[in-house]
Amino acid sequence: MNEKQKIDELESRIGYAFHDRMLITQALTHSSYSNENRIKRVGNNERLEFLGDAVLELATSDFLYKKYPEKAEGYLTKLRASIVCEQTLSLSTRDIDLGKYLLLGKGEDLTGGRERKSILSDALEAVIGAIYLDGGFTNAKEFIDRFILTDIEDKQLFYDSKTILQEIVQAAYDQELSYSLIGEEGPDHNKRFVVNVLIGDDIVGQGTGTTKKGAEQEAAFNAIRKLKGSGNAKK
Repeated sequence: MNEKQKIDELESRIGYAFHDRMLITQALTHSSYSNENRIKRVGNNERLEFLGDAVLELATSDFLYKKYPEKAEGYLTKLRASIVCEQTLSLSTRDIDLGKYLLLGKGEDLTGGRERKSILSDALEAVIGAIYLDGGFTNAKEFIDRFILTDIEDKQLFYDSKTILQEIVQAAYDQELSYSLIGEEGPDHNKRFVVNVLIGDDIVGQGTGTTKKGAEQEAAFNAIRKLKGSGNAKK
């Protein structure tokens, strides 16, 4: 599949056709690719990510302000943080399979860059920035509403997952909750950690992340969903 076909497919997935396709190409270009191909630094997606981050925060703030008119500023701030954090943004890329379309350097590609949460979340913000420049705030907001501002309860749950899981275990189980690091790979500047969360000796969830804390948070989130699905969240 050539670059034009990839962009055609991505546009179909996101429901937006770019007038200036250079913008979406830039949004998909990771710094490892621009460095490897000697593209000038402003040719990668970092500037678009900067812009998209601001657009995302405004759209999310507007959405939450209107959706929860009775909630105080502190609650809204916390909920917004749960939506725009790296882990939940990377989860939001799954519906459009964003990693498939990224332009990565060979080394980054070979070491799992297409599934790396930091790369995916940054690229998603860059896509938002590209849509904003190409089609204005309304189109960018429609994209955000469709692919990010969904499953709000799950996103809030993710942000608070370690605390919530601790409360579930304390209330319903006699055994202790613990986290176990089972895998660590990559260079110091680009680590990937794999963590299991256990109740007693039973593994109830697993998570990955670029930090141990992030991996633990995802493990706790997966554990809560598993316990709720089995009806064991309240034992």
